[in-house]
Amino acid sequence: MRLGPVSTVSAMETSRLAAIPLFADLDAADLAAIAAAAVEVEAAEGETLATQGDLGHAMFAIESGTVEVRANGEHLATLGAGDVFGEVAVLAAGIRMATVLATSPVRLIGLLKRDVWAIERRSPETAERLRELIAKRLDFGRDPA
Repeated sequence: MRLGPVSTVSAMETSRLAAIPLFADLDAADLAAIAAAAVEVEAAEGETLATQGDLGHAMFAIESGTVEVRANGEHLATLGAGDVFGEVAVLAAGIRMATVLATSPVRLIGLLKRDVWAIERRSPETAERLRELIAKRLDFGRDPA
């Protein structure tokens, strides 16, 4: 997995974030704040993006490509463009609940834990969406990372 240079508002266009359902309804100021914190990550097919049991320091939104989510050796989900993973470790558990593998070349938008916490303070709407996603995944035992 290659971590691109830290993006700035000009490098990470807010339209890229707005294409992710989690961020789609945010106003321009919130999108700009998230864009300023976001990093671009690329990974090749077969690369491990998160490993079950590891500490989780970032969450990711999939911009393009697909990933497979596995926990305890079982396939849980296939995620693609617009999906998010890693939020449970960042906001709730601290550890990765699943392993995530790239099943194609992927481009991700990454947010470090400290930046997610700042988003929670700045954008209660986004924080609420993340909490709802976490609750759904934990309820169904389908936490992707």
